[in-house]
Amino acid sequence: MPLPELDHYGDLPVGVHQASLDEVIARFGHGTPQRQLVTTRLLRIYDLARGTGKLERFVIFGSYVTAKPNPNDVDIILIMRDDFREPECDEETALVFHHLRSHVELGASIFWTAPCGVLLETVDRFIEHWQIKRDHSRHGIVEVIREK
Repeated sequence: MPLPELDHYGDLPVGVHQASLDEVIARFGHGTPQRQLVTTRLLRIYDLARGTGKLERFVIFGSYVTAKPNPNDVDIILIMRDDFREPECDEETALVFHHLRSHVELGASIFWTAPCGVLLETVDRFIEHWQIKRDHSRHGIVEVIREK
């Protein structure tokens, strides 16, 4: 199912919408030079996280998945397998798993956990919380699914 149309605020409708990375890039990866730069960063982060062999879920939220022409960065949630070990990553990949360094060096706000780190709720509920905006309203987010 394709990504839904943006609402009159420029947001996706509330929900966790699934799309391939190609669909995400086709929808949000073009336009201003800033948006294209952020798209390049997104692709690098996806490749690094996927390269661990331990990536379970990759979720994009924030201004990148809106109509905002110049998103400052890309906001990402990574759900890694329970057997993922960050100290085993090479130096470049390890950047993805250090929030402050990823913000400075990769231009992204990355939050990550594993299912064993999600307490008192399911992983799905944990992801759903990221639909809440700063003004406490809700908007849609995108979970990248692997193409078959």
